[in-house]
Amino acid sequence: MFGIDILHEEHENIRKFTKYVRKVCGDLIEGEEVKTEVFLACIDFMKNYADIHHHGKEEEILFKAMLENLGPIADKMVNMGMMTEHNIGRYHIDSLEKAVASVEGEATTEQKVDMATHALAYADLLLRHLEKENTVLYPFAVRNLKPEIMEKVNEDSKIFEEKGAAKGISRYVDWLNSVYREN
Repeated sequence: MFGIDILHEEHENIRKFTKYVRKVCGDLIEGEEVKTEVFLACIDFMKNYADIHHHGKEEEILFKAMLENLGPIADKMVNMGMMTEHNIGRYHIDSLEKAVASVEGEATTEQKVDMATHALAYADLLLRHLEKENTVLYPFAVRNLKPEIMEKVNEDSKIFEEKGAAKGISRYVDWLNSVYREN
C-alpha cells in the first residue's frame, strides 16, 4: 500500500516540523531577535514539502480517486474538510511570508506577533489535519476504494515520488533533520 504509507511517512516529517516551528516561535516569544532566514527556511518547507509535494500528492491522486469513486461522503470529507484546511494552511503560509517580507532591520513587536501568529496557526492546523487524515480519511479510503483503484493510487504515487526525487525533495527532510532533533 505504497501511496498511503508514503503519506503517513510524510506526516511524521510534518509533525516533526510543527515541533520545530513551535520552538522557533517560543524562542521569539522569549525575546530572541527575528532570524528572517529561519522563517524563510520554514516557509520554503511549508510551501514545497508540505503543500506542493505532500498536499499535491493527496489532491492529485488520493482525493481525486476518492471523489471519482466514493460518492457524497467522500465529497464532504475531501471538499468541505481536507481541501478547506489545505486552503487555510495556504492562507497562513502567505500571511507569514508577507510578515517576514515586511521586516527591514529589527522587527517590530507587531511584525513578531504576525510571524508567530501565522507560523503557530499553521503548525496547529497541520497537527489537527494530519490526525484526521491518519485516523479517518486514509482508513476510509483504504476500506472503500476498490483494490484496482488503490493500485492506481500506488502507481501514481510512485511516479509522483520519482518526480519529487528528481527535483530534490529529500533536501527538505535533510534540512529538518539538521535543524531539529527530537528528544
